[in-house]
Amino acid sequence: MQFIVLIYNDPTLLESLPQDAADDMMRGCINHADELRRQGKLLYSQQLAEPETARRIRVRNGQMAAFDGPFAEAKELLGGFNLIEAADMDEAMEIAAQFPWARTGSVEVRAIQDIGEVRRRVGARPAEHELDVWAA
Repeated sequence: MQFIVLIYNDPTLLESLPQDAADDMMRGCINHADELRRQGKLLYSQQLAEPETARRIRVRNGQMAAFDGPFAEAKELLGGFNLIEAADMDEAMEIAAQFPWARTGSVEVRAIQDIGEVRRRVGARPAEHELDVWAA
């Protein structure tokens, strides 16, 4: 099964870390990711740019409106994501708990739905290319 692991950071906690401690945490995260890749558990991961760089759109009554970030009023902000492979939610949670960011924020784990199954259920045409699944 595939799971998305969303990394939320508390900027206040991150900023309170001495630079060498923050660098150690990032190195630990990179080393952890490398090990998960070797084990075939980490399929993809990315860090996101700062929330202030985000833009959000809404389309209502055929009109698009764009808004500049940040959008979250929450204490923790989305900082990155990882696509992992695990036998079940329990294993996915075990993997997620090892991410260092759980100490300076939180880590959300969600199962990935099979978009091919959704396509079949709603009567949409099959994807022409495997990557089309990501764009769907």
